[in-house]
Amino acid sequence: MWKEIEAAPADAILGLTEAFKSDSNPNKVNLGVGVFKDDEGNTPILKCVKTAEEKLVKTETSKGYLPISGSPAYAAAVQKLLFGADSEVIAAKRASTIHSPGGTGALRVGADLLKKFSPDATLWVSTPTWANHKGIFSAAGFSIKDYPYYDAASKGVDFEGMLEALNAVPAGNVVLLHVCCHNPTGVDLSGEQWDQVVNVAVSKGWIPFLDFAYQGFGDSIEGDRGAVEKFAAAGIDFLVASSFSKNLGLYNERTGALTVVSPNAAEAAVAMSHIKTTIRVNYSNPPAHGGLAASGVLTDAGLYDQWIGEVAEMRERIKAMRVALVDGLASRGVKQDFSFIKEQRGMFSFSGLSNETVAWLKENKSIYIVNGGRINLAGLTSANIDYVCDSIAEALNA
Repeated sequence: MWKEIEAAPADAILGLTEAFKSDSNPNKVNLGVGVFKDDEGNTPILKCVKTAEEKLVKTETSKGYLPISGSPAYAAAVQKLLFGADSEVIAAKRASTIHSPGGTGALRVGADLLKKFSPDATLWVSTPTWANHKGIFSAAGFSIKDYPYYDAASKGVDFEGMLEALNAVPAGNVVLLHVCCHNPTGVDLSGEQWDQVVNVAVSKGWIPFLDFAYQGFGDSIEGDRGAVEKFAAAGIDFLVASSFSKNLGLYNERTGALTVVSPNAAEAAVAMSHIKTTIRVNYSNPPAHGGLAASGVLTDAGLYDQWIGEVAEMRERIKAMRVALVDGLASRGVKQDFSFIKEQRGMFSFSGLSNETVAWLKENKSIYIVNGGRINLAGLTSANIDYVCDSIAEALNA
């Protein structure tokens, strides 16, 4: 059946990783894939996770199915991270949370749920956004439009353009928003700007869908949830897709969550019933191990404190690499101003490198960067930072 069908193009980021793996250059550097690396270039298993997994292996007695929505303890732990333990949302039981296969699974379950009850809705995404956002929602049947976000001239947010576009979004449409550590730009809204976005959502009646993949990689676990708390206080319907791939390092366990917030407990219960039917015809039940390990960390006071420390170490390492890159390029006489990279947040940066420079770095230096110039700062280490700075300086000063 495949004789007359052309092969699908490789994923832009994962395809870059395959090319990196087959590169024989000992100095090769992968700054494309969105995975945290320590200073040795490894994606570590967090110590708190190791301990939780050891306890889990010793105490688990069955490999039976989890409930369709996942472990209730997991859902409760996720809600505390999203809203805070003393949140009115939790007390009023206005949130319905399910354990999904990663943040991607959360987005897809949410997309299928929304498509079922808002079949004519359009999805609005930032320009730019994570490449897979459009693929996920297109596969769920959504038409997609863009709203302005990144201003290449100022290296910041085009907030005036963004707000104007959001004011024109029809009621019932869905607007996808990055809570923090915007992927791919690394540029986030301020608290005051989020207040304005929330006000627009309330007044215009569109549905916010918050992608929260990097909690803890901006300021802190608590500090990064400010936008979620603002939407919760507004008392409107909205969705949150969250992930433990980055902040718990559970990449291959596919551990995420979808939370649907409603104006009251009765509506939240109705929402949960339909989330379950959506899951049932998709993957039926979530994978257990990652969620149980996450619950083990989040519900144990000692492991939770250890986790907060480990997240801080990851966050500070990325910030240190931002400084090292900017200062390294400046010390090599690069005229282009890269100081804005220090102000961005999270793993990613819209570096300002042109596609021509990106291609030159790959071809001549085996440095792999996504077209558009997005780089993963966590791919930089003390061992390769000089090589990367030398190479970029050579490319730009030539």
